[in-house]
Amino acid sequence: RLCGRGATDDKGPALGWLFAIEAFQQLNLPFPVNLLFLVECMEESGSVGLDAVVVKEFAEGGYLADAEAICVADNNWLGVRKPCVQYGLRGIAYFMLEVSGPSKDLHSGRFGGSVHEPMIDLVKIMSTLVDSKGTILIPGVMDSVAPLTDFEKKLYEGVDFSLESHKRACGAKRLLYEPDLEKSLMHIWRYPSLTLHGIEGAHAGPGAKTVIPAKVIGKFSIRLVPNQDPSKIADLVRAHVTQVFETLGSCNSMKLTTDGEGAPAFGGNPQDRNYIAAAKANECVYGVQPDFVRSGGSIPVTLTMQDTGRSVVLFPVGRNDDGHHGQNEKIDLNNFISGIKLLAAYLTEFASLASSGEVPESPASKPDPVAKRRRTGCARFMAGFTCECGDCA
Repeated sequence: RLCGRGATDDKGPALGWLFAIEAFQQLNLPFPVNLLFLVECMEESGSVGLDAVVVKEFAEGGYLADAEAICVADNNWLGVRKPCVQYGLRGIAYFMLEVSGPSKDLHSGRFGGSVHEPMIDLVKIMSTLVDSKGTILIPGVMDSVAPLTDFEKKLYEGVDFSLESHKRACGAKRLLYEPDLEKSLMHIWRYPSLTLHGIEGAHAGPGAKTVIPAKVIGKFSIRLVPNQDPSKIADLVRAHVTQVFETLGSCNSMKLTTDGEGAPAFGGNPQDRNYIAAAKANECVYGVQPDFVRSGGSIPVTLTMQDTGRSVVLFPVGRNDDGHHGQNEKIDLNNFISGIKLLAAYLTEFASLASSGEVPESPASKPDPVAKRRRTGCARFMAGFTCECGDCA
């Protein structure tokens, strides 16, 4: 293992590109493409200015203007056994719902029962946003969800994902859609979710406190999916909370604000040349057709990149047990070495598809002849080399 902050997210994969280039140099092989780098190191502090750089440099006359496609070597496998190619990310709209009333905090013994309490109004409104089964209750939010196509449905078949592992990872006794694997994945990837995050201004410390807060701010977010516009979703949320608040007959004031403009969902086309090259590279290195997956998280800059007219593929190198952002973040040596091979193979496959001028049948729409060859671990394979021994076949 290679351990350290950023080992898998994203210093390891970033270094993988450099080692892949070095491999071509050491082997005296012609480099298959003109590879252009865009490197930034501020993801965890907002990537300030990155969108402007993308727009400028991909435009005519910019450093990246000649690029035909984009590969982001970020994120991680869905599990620990099988590689994947990621074609989608959920977006996000974040809300702050403020309810204010008295000019100052009050003592519940002196004033309780005689005033409209902001906390009561806030909790009442927030209880109408989502139910305990995760169903979003705001009218209109689900109307804009893209319909499930036959092609997309096939992408869920045979995905290497364990609901038991997912349950252990979150420490839950039961999952909402257990034991239905496909339905569970769809609700993580392709359907929106609403989460209540907390209440600012409320008593949250240990012990008993008898205060009536003068102002409270409820915080919640909606993870968005393709076809959903953050501004239109915000309009629906605003209309809903306003309507609910008006039914309360309260003399308090309510205000809904958003944290920025929100970010739409990202969705690529698993049937285009960029994704096919990524899939063929995984088959070359791991001997197995990768899963085509989405992620419930958000990487807003992928949308800015896609808006330049290029295909954007997310190309995970590490596994889902690498502990991204954690104290013991790591990347397995096997994944690191195989990741270098993977990036080199991707560039070679992309160049091959470009020179042929053909886009073959999508890997996701044909049977997987080598699905049974999921590698589990002889020493040669764990060191990063292909192997056909009995333990790995």
